[in-house]
This record gives sequence, C-alpha cells and structure tokens, in this order.
Amino acid sequence: MTNPIINLVDGSFIFIIAISVLLLIGVTLAMLYFCFRYSEKRNPQADQSITGNTTLEVIWTVIPLFLVLGMFFYGWEGFKVMRNIPENAMMVKVTGKMWAWSFEYENGKKSDTLLYLPYAKDVRFELHSSDVIHSFYVPAFRVKEDCVPGRTNKMWFNTSRMGEFDILCAEYCGMNHAYMLGKLRIVPEEEFNEWVNKKDTVQNTQQSQSPSVDTTKKVITDTVKLKSDTTFIRQK
Repeated sequence: MTNPIINLVDGSFIFIIAISVLLLIGVTLAMLYFCFRYSEKRNPQADQSITGNTTLEVIWTVIPLFLVLGMFFYGWEGFKVMRNIPENAMMVKVTGKMWAWSFEYENGKKSDTLLYLPYAKDVRFELHSSDVIHSFYVPAFRVKEDCVPGRTNKMWFNTSRMGEFDILCAEYCGMNHAYMLGKLRIVPEEEFNEWVNKKDTVQNTQQSQSPSVDTTKKVITDTVKLKSDTTFIRQK
C-alpha cells in the first residue's frame, strides 16, 4: 500500500542527495583538473591576463537558482500533503510529559507508551504537552511535530504498514529525554476494534518488554527526586 507522505519525503531526500553527489563529483573533478592544468611545473610564470568571464558567472548563478527552486518544489509538495488532513481520519490525542507518551482514543480509551492503530487507516493526531516542549516523531512514517505547552498541534499519516515501529521524542526535554520511547503497533482492524473496546487501561507496557525496565524506572524516579531536592535548596 502506498503512503503519500513517505513517498514525498523519500523523494525529496533522494533528490537532495543526488544533487549533493553530482556537485561533489563536479567540484572534485574541476579541482583535480585545475591542479594539473595550472600547476607550477606547467606554468612557472603566473598568468595575470584572466579578468573575468560573464558566461561562467551567469551559469553558476542560474544553475544553483534552479536547484534551490527544485528543492523548494519537492518540500512544498510534501508540506501540503502533511497539512491536508483527511476529513474522515480517526483521531488520537497524544500527550507528551517528562518522560513518557500517553494516548487517548475517541471513545476515551487510554494507553501509556503503546500506540495501537488499525491497518490502512488515516489517523489524525492532536498533540499536547503537560510540561515542556516535546516532539512526537515516528521515523517509519516520516512524520514529526512538536508538542507545545498550552497549544494544540496536529499531524496525520496513513497506517500503510503492518507491524511494530518506534516512537521517539526529537526535542531535548530534560535529563531523561533518551528514555522517552514508545511503540506504535499496527494491527488488522478487527484486532484493533477488539483492543480499543476493552474497558481496561493499558499502562506501563515496557515492563513486559525488558527485564531492565525496573532499573530504568528507578533511575528516572531518583533523577526526578534529585531535581526536586535541588529546586527546594535553591528556593531556601
């Protein structure tokens, strides 16, 4: 199944990389040619007759202009798709907090760390923060948007891939920023409907994923306590 956001972001990336490689090859070849052609052995006396070349100046002005416009075109096409949220998209509320993600569905179902979504659906995210600026980043679907306190940001993507994918925070948000991880699990629609309609609330899903999570949680708790103690000392 095709995903417009992934296709446009990857296309822009490949386009910019291709231009960069061509420029690197061109500059390197020109440098080697000039090193050979105008070496001191071949030209013991410096040639002072070269004063300028209007044609070359026009060329190296016009070509970069078109390259930059091409990059802008690809970027703008991707930006329009990212901002044009489908009207029938299902909605999920995302809240970032130090240092975890929480998700709330339209029926009130809540989940910490683990984001369940049905396959082949357009999903709209309303992004919030309960403390500092975070950035909701799902690399597999090429989307990233900031969660800003006191403000609601929006983004969307189509769940065109089945499986489990990483959720990261792409904005430094404090001492345990690196621990602000989550999982996106895309499953068949029937399985999602069964899960989302259960009355239980999914929390602390990382406990079942790694035996070292208790240690990580203790580090986070101790860090928060240390930070609070430091604040208290400063206030005194």
